[in-house]
Amino acid sequence: MLPFHQVVKTEFEQVNQLIIDQLHSDVGLVENIGHYIVDAGGKRLRPLLVLLASKAIGYTGSQNRNLAAIIEFIHTATLLHDDVVDTSDLRRGRATANAKFGNAPSVLVGDFLYSRAFQMLVAIGNMSIMRVIADATNTLSEGEVQQLINAGDPDLSEEAYYSVIYKKTARLFEAASESGALLAGATEQQQDDLRRYGYHLGMAFQLMDDMLDYQGNAEEMGKNVGDDLADGGVVVRGDGGDLLDHLLAAADLLGLLLDGLHRRGDGLVDAALDGDRAGAGRHVAEAAVQDGLGEDRGRRGAVTGDVV
Repeated sequence: MLPFHQVVKTEFEQVNQLIIDQLHSDVGLVENIGHYIVDAGGKRLRPLLVLLASKAIGYTGSQNRNLAAIIEFIHTATLLHDDVVDTSDLRRGRATANAKFGNAPSVLVGDFLYSRAFQMLVAIGNMSIMRVIADATNTLSEGEVQQLINAGDPDLSEEAYYSVIYKKTARLFEAASESGALLAGATEQQQDDLRRYGYHLGMAFQLMDDMLDYQGNAEEMGKNVGDDLADGGVVVRGDGGDLLDHLLAAADLLGLLLDGLHRRGDGLVDAALDGDRAGAGRHVAEAAVQDGLGEDRGRRGAVTGDVV
C-alpha cells in the first residue's frame, strides 16, 4: 500500500463499498459482469486522485466518495469496451469479461456503467464537475477511435502516439484530480495545478505501461505482452526521457498536494514520507506508476533503457 492510501484509508474503503452497492441491477447478468471486472482488483489510482485532490484543498464532505466511484465506473467501462475492440483475453491475471461472458454482454454492461456513472454525477449537482467529466468521457471515446485508425501504421508519428495516450489515459487522470479540486472549492490556480499533476501522472503511467508491453511478461503484468504493440499504437523510442520528464513534472506539482494535506494537519503524510515532502516527490510519483502496473522491479530499467 502506498503512503497516500493511508491518508485516505477510510474514504478509500468507503469508495470500494460504494462501487459494489452501485452495481445493483434487476438484470442479473449486469451485476455478474460488473462484479467480475470490479473484483479483479487494480490499484484504483484514478479514484485515489479524487480523494487526495479534494482533501488537499480542505474538503470535509462525503461527495468525494461518489465522485471517486464515478471516475472508477468510467474507467471500468472503457476496460470492458477496450478488451472487446482489442480482442484481449487476459487482464489483471485472469480471463477478460468478453472472454468469459462474450463480446455483446461486455459492451452492453460497459454502457450500463457509463450510464450509472452519469446518474451518480447528476446527483452531485455540480455543473463544473459535470463539464469536466463529460468532456473527459468524450475525449476517451475519441482516443479509442483514433487508436483504431492508427492500428497497423508503421509510420505512426510520436505526435500521433502522444495524442492517443493523452486521450485514452491521461485525460481521465486529469479529470480525476481536477474534479476533486472543483468539489472542494479550489481556486483557479489550485484547480489548474492539480489538473496538470493528473496529466503528467497519467502520461507517465501510460508510457510505462507501453514500455512494459514491449519488455515485460504476462505473469507479472497480468495481461498478454504485446497486445498494445499488436494494435499498432506503440511507437515509444529513445531513452525513456519523456517518461522521466512527466514523472519529474508530476513530482514538482506533487509538492503542492502534499503541502495541502500537511496544512490540514494530517500527520500521516509526514509519517509516511518522513517529513520530506519536497524530496519525496519524484519517488512517490514513480512509485504510483510502478504500483499501478504491478511490481516489476526486474524491469525498472525500462524507464531509462532503450525501447525501439
